[in-house]
Amino acid sequence: MLADEDLEGSVRVRLRRAPHDDARRPVRVLLLHGLAGSTAVWRRFTELAGGELELWEAELPWAAHGDTRWSHDPDPVPWVARALDAVPGRVDLLIAHSFAANAVLELLVSRPAGRPGACVLVSPFHRGTPEEFEWDTAVYYLHGFQRILDEGLRVGSDGRIPVELREAMALRVRDRIGPYGWMRFFDAYLRSPFLDTAAIGLPTLVVAGEHDFAARPADARALAGALPDARLRIFERSGHFPMAEQPELFVGAVHGFLSSLTPTSSSHPSRLLTEVPELT
Repeated sequence: MLADEDLEGSVRVRLRRAPHDDARRPVRVLLLHGLAGSTAVWRRFTELAGGELELWEAELPWAAHGDTRWSHDPDPVPWVARALDAVPGRVDLLIAHSFAANAVLELLVSRPAGRPGACVLVSPFHRGTPEEFEWDTAVYYLHGFQRILDEGLRVGSDGRIPVELREAMALRVRDRIGPYGWMRFFDAYLRSPFLDTAAIGLPTLVVAGEHDFAARPADARALAGALPDARLRIFERSGHFPMAEQPELFVGAVHGFLSSLTPTSSSHPSRLLTEVPELT
């Protein structure tokens, strides 16, 4: 089943998996991939998630194979809004990875209506103050961009692609995304200290990998601490793609988060922030 808009700014969403027929309270979920990613990053999650979940996925323009003209507009937020609007009915849970998680945060600050019921933000980029950004930060992410892309290819292929071929593929993806795409990422990162996180009253689960060299676990901790209604989960044996590297734990974290929610949870922003230890 497809839903899309005809215009240049269209976003295609697809029903990846319907809830089981016996699901008493289906939960509509929308999955958003990160920069230079694809819907494939959610494959293991969709295989393992419980039958009460109705799973939708969006093909965003910043996919590795997408139309790079998206990056000529400095504001990525409308793409997330279009994805939400393209899903029939209200999205109960929005799960967003990496760059898409930052776009979701900006959307929640600016959009009081049409929000999802709750969010899971995976490997977000966030700094608490602008002083935390230095010239070395820009240099690190500029020269490390290809490394991040290489890591995505390694995880997505389960290590089956030879190293030299994978590095060449990462270089091609980097060149396709281009400097405008990289700037959209770094722009969003630089804006993160100025987000009015207090205005985001949705129940939120922030997930990160302890070995993430792209979105530091310190970023996830800072974001979860700044949100009024957040829980934090750090996976000790994971990097930038915890949903693919530790899929069973990720599914358990998502279902545990959903189980903790009540019809009134979003109206109680004072709920204590808790960091749940990784289960072994």
